[in-house]
Amino acid sequence: MNNSLPPHTLLPLLFSLTILSLSSSAHGFNLNSKCDTQDQGSTLQVLHVNSPCSPFRPQTPLSWEESVLQMQSKDQTRLQYLASLVAGKSVVPIASGRQVLQSPTYILKAKIGTPAQTMFMAVDNSNDAGWIPCSGCAGCSSTKFDSAKSTTFRTLGCQAAQCKQVPNPTCTGRACSFNMTYGSSTIAANLSRDSITLATNVVQRYTFGCIQKATGSSVPPQGLLGLGRGPLSLLSQTQRLYRSTFSYCLPSFKSLNFSGSLRLGPIGQPKRIKYTQLLRNPRRSSFYYVNLIGIRVGRRVVDIPPSAFAFDTNTGAGTIVDSGTIFTRLVEPAYTAVRNEFRRRMGKANVSSLGGFDTCYTVPVTVPTITFMFSGMNVTLPQDNFLIHSTASSTTCLAMAAAPENFNSVLNVIANMQQQNHRILFDVPNSRLGVAREKCT
Repeated sequence: MNNSLPPHTLLPLLFSLTILSLSSSAHGFNLNSKCDTQDQGSTLQVLHVNSPCSPFRPQTPLSWEESVLQMQSKDQTRLQYLASLVAGKSVVPIASGRQVLQSPTYILKAKIGTPAQTMFMAVDNSNDAGWIPCSGCAGCSSTKFDSAKSTTFRTLGCQAAQCKQVPNPTCTGRACSFNMTYGSSTIAANLSRDSITLATNVVQRYTFGCIQKATGSSVPPQGLLGLGRGPLSLLSQTQRLYRSTFSYCLPSFKSLNFSGSLRLGPIGQPKRIKYTQLLRNPRRSSFYYVNLIGIRVGRRVVDIPPSAFAFDTNTGAGTIVDSGTIFTRLVEPAYTAVRNEFRRRMGKANVSSLGGFDTCYTVPVTVPTITFMFSGMNVTLPQDNFLIHSTASSTTCLAMAAAPENFNSVLNVIANMQQQNHRILFDVPNSRLGVAREKCT
């Protein structure tokens, strides 16, 4: 991507969520020096999927409106997927007949096997099992992991303890196979084991799904690194190495460089950071639940019924912090109260809408702050974390929305736009989540 593009051309490129097939292959890109940055220690470079350094960056510019609508479509699929996990369903209904991409927002480079093969993997903290497309896979992208070339690769059998931890396990010959839904897609994979290199750390005997078949358009073409809390997650498999602790700093999609970081393990984590308690739901063990107790617009605490934020292990209700959703979604009573207070602060300015955003303005506005109030800490968001601006027109939108009504809408989701340019620390042993302001680029 040419960094000298004019702003009216650049912003649609950044917002576009069109994903290239891996036939373009990361190995064929002439990356500049910023893209050649080597991962250090236990810290990996995290790229926005539209970064100039990403092999999945868009080639065809969209209008700003088309870009925002496409991001909303992606979020709709993501939210359906999260709702399916909350409801314990294995199949996710798709409300729209249109093909909807659930492309990853943030990716990193990992090396799999011996000798190592470089793969890009989506960062997903609401999933446990990692997986990559493997040679011979039907419906996968053109770049796959060639397991036959790795001397340390093994397929796990049905007697392996991990076979009981994957969804819908079956025995195919001697292999433990499983099927799962991701977004609007399904994957069939063999439970496998191999070494994975993350930055300079080599994790031996890492268990993951080697995808044999994929259907639909939601499967991240480059694979997925599961950073959830369940038994097959990277954290659970590397407890001695990383002590179930990690943090990320997600770069803004408005930044030209786009480079953030994933820091694994307790070493090097920020000392000055605010914490809130992590809540654990045994029925939804992957999710990072937190206790959101209120929202402030400007100096006013919005009148929201406590039931909107209540944590319920039976229904899955509550608030989670998710790296794969773009725009924060609040259950309807909470969102309506926040939106109405936001509008009230805007005075008599005319309100318009754009897709799922119902609070947009086409005139200059004086914007209040928005503060998420958690048990033990408050997080006040800069404007870039809750407003989307068009440079092609004068449109500004509040970048939050109500949880969709057409499925199990009990979850409040603190999404990645609201997390950008913050260091988010997940300290599982001490059951706490930390937040500190940090420029991620």
